[in-house]
Amino acid sequence: MKRGIILIVSICLFITGFAQAQVQKAKAHWTYSFSKPEVKKGETVDLVFTAIIDKDWYMYSSDFDPDLGPMLTTFTFEKNNTFEIVGKLKPQNPKTKFEEVWQGNVRYFEGKGVFKQTVKILADNPVIKGASEYQTCSHINGLCIPGGEDFEFKGLKVAAAASSVSAQPAVGATTPASTPATSPAEANETSAAATQSTDTTAALTATPNPDTGSTTAAKTAEIAAPSTTEDPAADKSLLGFALAAFLSGLVALLTPCVFPIIPMTVSFFTNQEKGKFKAFVYGISIILIYTLIGTLVSRLNGPAFANFLSTHWLPNLLFFAIFITFGLSFLGLFEIVLPSGFVNKMDQKADQGGYAGVFFMAFTLVLVSFSCTGPIVGSLLVASAGGEVVKPIVGMAAFSAAFAIPFTSFALFPQWLKSLPKSGGWLNTVKVVLGFLELALALKFFSIADQVYHWHLLDREVYLAFWIVIFALLGFYLLGKIRTPHDSPIEKISVPRLLLAIITFTFVVYMLPGMWGAPLKALAGYLPPQSTLDFDLNKRSAAAAPNAVSGETRKYADLFHLPHELEGFFDYQEALAYAKKVNKPVFIDFTGHGCVNCREMEARVWVDPAVLQRLNNDYVIVALYVDDKTELPEAQWYTSKYDNKVKKTIGAQNADLQIVKYNNNAQPHYCLVDHEGKLLVAPKNYDLDPAKFAAFLDSGKAAFGKK
Repeated sequence: MKRGIILIVSICLFITGFAQAQVQKAKAHWTYSFSKPEVKKGETVDLVFTAIIDKDWYMYSSDFDPDLGPMLTTFTFEKNNTFEIVGKLKPQNPKTKFEEVWQGNVRYFEGKGVFKQTVKILADNPVIKGASEYQTCSHINGLCIPGGEDFEFKGLKVAAAASSVSAQPAVGATTPASTPATSPAEANETSAAATQSTDTTAALTATPNPDTGSTTAAKTAEIAAPSTTEDPAADKSLLGFALAAFLSGLVALLTPCVFPIIPMTVSFFTNQEKGKFKAFVYGISIILIYTLIGTLVSRLNGPAFANFLSTHWLPNLLFFAIFITFGLSFLGLFEIVLPSGFVNKMDQKADQGGYAGVFFMAFTLVLVSFSCTGPIVGSLLVASAGGEVVKPIVGMAAFSAAFAIPFTSFALFPQWLKSLPKSGGWLNTVKVVLGFLELALALKFFSIADQVYHWHLLDREVYLAFWIVIFALLGFYLLGKIRTPHDSPIEKISVPRLLLAIITFTFVVYMLPGMWGAPLKALAGYLPPQSTLDFDLNKRSAAAAPNAVSGETRKYADLFHLPHELEGFFDYQEALAYAKKVNKPVFIDFTGHGCVNCREMEARVWVDPAVLQRLNNDYVIVALYVDDKTELPEAQWYTSKYDNKVKKTIGAQNADLQIVKYNNNAQPHYCLVDHEGKLLVAPKNYDLDPAKFAAFLDSGKAAFGKK
């Protein structure tokens, strides 16, 4: 029970587990009315904005700290001389709650939300119209959707006033003075505001937008336009994650430090009173312990922590070293054991009997098996580390359910034990095979740090060379040509083992062309980018690219490269300026060095001829890496209005731009924008259907043409 041998088998399934954002319509439906049907000139009347909110959704109010984080509900009015704003917007009895993610109190509506704004009527047939901006969020999965729509108040009867009233223009909010250092989003909004005429909408209240610190008018026009169908892939991500976690729990049962415990545990329950009921308690206790771990992670987790965990050199090199160490342990170089004192104390608690003893027995199982299940559990938590509440809990519950079901089932039906294979040499074979896999998968962590910090120590051909050698050695091991210290001599090869050897060598042959430029689409998310390959037979000359911009001065072109010899930019403002020069829309690719789904999209979707042609001919491309750690000169640092943190690196500023301006923090995230950075259509995320992506590009081009 004290053998401590570490397991890693399904890390690849979980690195892809970061949540993908989903484009949806806001879950509120608006009506507009007057507080009374008739007024005289010079009198006031309340405009009543009523939102009917979908079940299990809520909408933020307008009367809490705008710098806290969520998008407040605001209304903007078109300027004219037929009415005048009086006072501030008044939300009617919103609820209040403390939100952990924002670390503050927010006010919100459920079911129905009502806002009132007092106006003074200055003329017959007043023209009262504008646009709303708000945010609805789900109680079920935490998804938040920005919304906005045009409104107009009609039907008010206006009688003549007893005395004349001088017409006054509608009151608008002023823009706060800009700070010395501005973010890319702020710089763009400032330039856009300068080109607007005096007829554009004026903000109803002085609520600063987190986008710029200015009025919400520009943001209203920007967000109200896009609309598209929902992305079904996002709905399936949690279910797929749970299924992968459940399968990982089943795999964990076949490890050397878990499998032998099954008969020992079952015999304990068969000799006790109420043994079958206690077996249920035992299984539930296992699930509760693992789910508690997931709950703690969900409470302590956050987007900043997720970014640190997935891209910073320290955790990635630490994981690399740990996986290499445990891989060598699998191969038989040494054994790792947990501190015996702690495990013995748990054993003593379990010996006390009763239901408390059953719980501690479950806790002892978790501890003893941790040396085999720890890497899988860690992989689940890394994959769900994105500030989410539900995903870590679901992952741990699914994993532990698969882990607990066999123990409970065999305790209920002891006769099934006779059908279990005996522990023996096959367990050591499983251990060694997983040791080879762990050595291979450890390289992924080093590769992420290598890409983020531009060390160029593990470029694509070096990475592939390691994998080809490791999996070739695994194939020879399965054929019995290699023996590790704890292996017994093999006189004949079983058919299953032979089939595994065939699969392994097939995988090696598949990887070989990648050394000379084959795209290896099946491994797109796990290999360094194609651009890091020194010798690529498929590489085209830069001059062959129709949208070549190599003659332009481009920031960071020595650090980043686009796939498929596409030419583009890596700085937001430069891309907008060049797009204006050549009169093309801009394709923004919010991406990351450690983004598995980004590499998959590039290898499976961007490479499609229909998509590649549109990217080449119709757009100016800008790739914005949100996880790059290259530090900028101090003069370019600025403090974000989103989280009040100083943004010092290329990645931090790109991530802040994505959150502040485009209200999203997942990658990949694709935005089609005009020369001012305003969305042409709703953004798109991870979707492996090239036809849909081509249609997305066509819709953006058409919208740009109408402008």
